Amino acid sequence: MSSPVLADLAAHGLSVDDSSRRRAEYSYDASNYRVPPLAVVFPRSADEVATVALLCHRHRVPIVARGGGTSMAGNAIGAGIVLDLSRHLTTVSTIDADARTATADAGVILAELATAVGHATDGALTFAPDPSSASRATIGGAIGNDACGNHSVRYGRTSDHVLSLDLVTADGLRITATRTGLAATRPGDAAATARAADLTESMRELIARNLAPLRTELETISRQVSGYHLAHLLPENGFDVARALVGSEGGCAIVVAATVRLVPAATSQQLLCVGYRSVADAARDVPAILPFEPSAIEGIDHAIVTTMAARRGPDTITGLPDGQSWLFIDLDDHSARAISEPDVASTSKRLLEHLTAQGRMVDAVLVDDPLTRKSLWRIREDGAGLSARLVTDSTADSPPEDDTTAATAYESWPGWEDAAVAPDRLADYLVDFQSLLDEYRLTGVMYGHFGAGCMHVRITFDLRTADGRDTMRRFCTAAARLVVAHGGSLSGEHGDGRARSELLPIMYSQAMLTAFGEFKRVWDPDGILNPTAIVDPAPITANLALADVSNRPWSDTDDSSTPPTTLDPFIHAVQGCIGVGRCRSSSGGVMCPSYRATRDEKDSTRGRARVLQEMVRTAPDIQSGWRSDDVAEALDLCLSCKACSSDCPTGVDMASYKSEFLHQHYRRRLRPASHYSLGWMPAWLPAATATAPIINRFLHIRPVQRVASRLAGVDARRAMPAFATRRRVRESLDGLTAPDPHSDTILLVDTFTRAFRPQVAAATARLLCATGDAVGTRSDVCCGLTWISTGQLTHARKVLARTADALDDGTDRPIVVPEPSCASALRTDLPELVDSPAAHRVAARVHSIAAFLPRLIEAGFTPEGLPESVTLQTHCHEYATFGASTGAAALRSLGLTVHTADGCCGVAGNFGFERGHYEVSRQVAEQALAPALRTDPRNPVITDGFSCAMAVDHLAATDPLISATGTHLAEILAPPPKTVDSARFPVDSARAPVDSARFPVDSAHPPRRHP
Repeated sequence: MSSPVLADLAAHGLSVDDSSRRRAEYSYDASNYRVPPLAVVFPRSADEVATVALLCHRHRVPIVARGGGTSMAGNAIGAGIVLDLSRHLTTVSTIDADARTATADAGVILAELATAVGHATDGALTFAPDPSSASRATIGGAIGNDACGNHSVRYGRTSDHVLSLDLVTADGLRITATRTGLAATRPGDAAATARAADLTESMRELIARNLAPLRTELETISRQVSGYHLAHLLPENGFDVARALVGSEGGCAIVVAATVRLVPAATSQQLLCVGYRSVADAARDVPAILPFEPSAIEGIDHAIVTTMAARRGPDTITGLPDGQSWLFIDLDDHSARAISEPDVASTSKRLLEHLTAQGRMVDAVLVDDPLTRKSLWRIREDGAGLSARLVTDSTADSPPEDDTTAATAYESWPGWEDAAVAPDRLADYLVDFQSLLDEYRLTGVMYGHFGAGCMHVRITFDLRTADGRDTMRRFCTAAARLVVAHGGSLSGEHGDGRARSELLPIMYSQAMLTAFGEFKRVWDPDGILNPTAIVDPAPITANLALADVSNRPWSDTDDSSTPPTTLDPFIHAVQGCIGVGRCRSSSGGVMCPSYRATRDEKDSTRGRARVLQEMVRTAPDIQSGWRSDDVAEALDLCLSCKACSSDCPTGVDMASYKSEFLHQHYRRRLRPASHYSLGWMPAWLPAATATAPIINRFLHIRPVQRVASRLAGVDARRAMPAFATRRRVRESLDGLTAPDPHSDTILLVDTFTRAFRPQVAAATARLLCATGDAVGTRSDVCCGLTWISTGQLTHARKVLARTADALDDGTDRPIVVPEPSCASALRTDLPELVDSPAAHRVAARVHSIAAFLPRLIEAGFTPEGLPESVTLQTHCHEYATFGASTGAAALRSLGLTVHTADGCCGVAGNFGFERGHYEVSRQVAEQALAPALRTDPRNPVITDGFSCAMAVDHLAATDPLISATGTHLAEILAPPPKTVDSARFPVDSARAPVDSARFPVDSAHPPRRHP
């Protein structure tokens, strides 16, 4: 650490990281900007924050306090020290149900605070602000921006709920701001007491000199967040210092803890979803809805819905009414009381009748089911990410083809994403705003808090070119004038930051701007706290993350999802991460298991993407970039679970990026031992089957197992699975027949099933035959998964090309694969790595057992002797490729009670076996699988994935509270062998056996097409 301030921080025992990898991770937030910090500090207490401030003040080094890093205005990045308060300052210290208050550290996640409050009050109370980022945004960040959320139409802004703030001043003193003034946090702290008195006197003088502008220019609409909230210091508002500091963007003091007001939790909620022809039509109905006092009036447009359906499947938008724009209206008992209705149902009916009479709505649905309600709300909550990388349809509007922005029409960016007006002016503002977009030949993807008049619009700016950045500057300047003309605010909850501070002179008088500057200097005279936010701003086009990235050819692969531009596919792919940070959530979905285990930004999908973005930006040449130790370290704990490809709103597929990186990183270099032992498993497994009795016996001898593990690069604490003997494989597969022209379905017995669980192949065949279909089986091709996951893509492409040629038989007969990871590889990796017509045809035919089960049920399959309930561990690749709830929904339709272990098993193919990953693998298993096994110990455990079955076996062997064995879904559902009719499941010795070299289709007798 060459910098004096870093040496000083380290000497005081602070956790300081100035590595190039860590600086890359914290160079970005969820905005358009990139500013590398000097270092990142992880304070363990408020006193350590004070020490950092004192030392940085002494060295005149800037400080940026950071929570979840989800700022869309650039408020969580800076050139000095970034203080990550989310790592250790995570305690909810008190919850007082009687007083309806809670006190929490600044690093507490908003959703976790609400959960803690709910648990402590038996669900009676909650913390109201709930921005879409609540699963990873912190209370400190919400205070910094004055965040609002989906239910702000009733509950307002964070400032409406703050009672007091524990602060660290720019020079390291600890004071507390309350609704009536300032005091030392610790009684008897003379220096802090004196500072509180000085600050009080200075602020009172400032207010006295600016009464007129404060009373006329501030708090004119409910969502006026731009600038400092100085109106709270007016005499008639009681000199409310706490609320005045909310929204100051970390530029006046560092918030280390807060006491907040709690509100009654909503009861008997019902969602009314209403479809409209346009966002303007939806906005015109808002004034008609407000008298019903709903807890939420949120809006989205068609582009987000289309992208959701394309990226995650059409079932994710099931329940939406017809329309091109939609309002999500939450009604509850409070709403019923507001209009004197007896219950929520009658309130919803009355509102629906009222909206019908307005004549603008197209369609509407009432949603009572909690799961459907949650599913629909997720469309709105993921709006920022979904709108970043758009998927359009033939009915969607798009930029003109001759426009220079048309090439990037599938990407949209923040910058003007947070303007707000009074709700009764929203429709007119949107009409004018659309005209402005048309004037600049831009497209805006619209969503937001319609009930509060706050619009989140992501726009198709071209931030990669100088002309595009100039267009952004001119447009944002014009947009600022437009929103001000409508009596609005540049920011409604995201803050001004780097994105809008330069435009504040359009909104405020010089007197007000001068007052803002004086307020900043009262608190931070040397300007070290989050410089450039609100006061002394940088140009809005400075430090843009997409600017000046050299368009070098990073890979020899093609990304078919890339827009029709000349941008390198790998650059485009890694720039897909825009920093929304869903990968940092601790619940919901599966992404990101490694982050949930370590709570380190390095191990989040976002952190990895940011390091990759730095690689393509800063590497002196491509070869040295691929040799990056920073990227290798960032990717080491990536489980390649693919959950991010589904859970990430922008569709980041870190497993694919890792595979490409490893492929290039180890090109013509010695690889880790596990890349040979595990990566080449399909090549040596036939020999292992032939010698299985000997291998199995030796692997149970501890010294031999330790030596073998060391040589193979495997952790010796992981027991290797038993290999199926040749006799066992023969007994399981000999009765199965090869595909012929009369086969309705192809059963592809994958490498893992054949080598370790051949009985699953037999059970799958019986299951597929249960509806009368003829099943042809083959086991002579491979999905290439182990080569893909270890980044040996040259060989993987050869294997997959052979597989595509072998399976492309001129039909559309479904190909069913027992192992979900192999099915996923054939469905997604095959067409990406082998971009041939045959590869695409084959991929479209591939199904996992769980994904194919609904077809069997629809065809009349009715299994017998099922257990009443099961525990389902969905393989991560199944989750990402075939749907999060595919298997669970099918099992429930058969009458089973399904308890899901919603998370990764921790083994994740080769990851859990590789040396150096064992501890994290176990921590990942503890996120969902292990607790589920302890909670329902008598349930059969469905583990279609072989790695999931291995995880269950390992937990059973090492945890005395777990006694379970993983079972494949086919083994649960398939009829026993003796009940299968030979007419349905023929065994004809004259027909080719499964292990024949190839199974050519007789061109004179083409196979039947599957309906």
